Amino acid sequence: QVQLVESGGGLVQTGGSLRLSCSASGRTFNTSPMGWFRQAPGKEREFITSINWNGGRTSYADFVKERFTISRDNAKNTVYLQMSSLKPEDTAVYYCAASSRSFISAPVGINEYTYWGQGTQVTVSS
Repeated sequence: QVQLVESGGGLVQTGGSLRLSCSASGRTFNTSPMGWFRQAPGKEREFITSINWNGGRTSYADFVKERFTISRDNAKNTVYLQMSSLKPEDTAVYYCAASSRSFISAPVGINEYTYWGQGTQVTVSS
């Protein structure tokens, strides 16, 4: 089992940057693909990006357009989401998640993730 805690959210102006962190506990973190999702008010939760167990494979949603970067540090049991060129439409609660899929994969489907953090709010002002 994996427990996840996100941090690093906050208020930022358009064009600004934030780095989200997701701290994990549980002995399976190092072999778990990890993902970031977000949910804006009144909208469904959507996939942003994912990373396989060693960072060798990543997947990104089209809307990311090289603005966001996922990474992980298995020695620290942490996965990161570096966000730049933020826009008001990026405003949402951001969630990290751990998948039970194969460690070599970077899953993109919400149903492929088993464990979820509580989320961290990101607000981008115009």
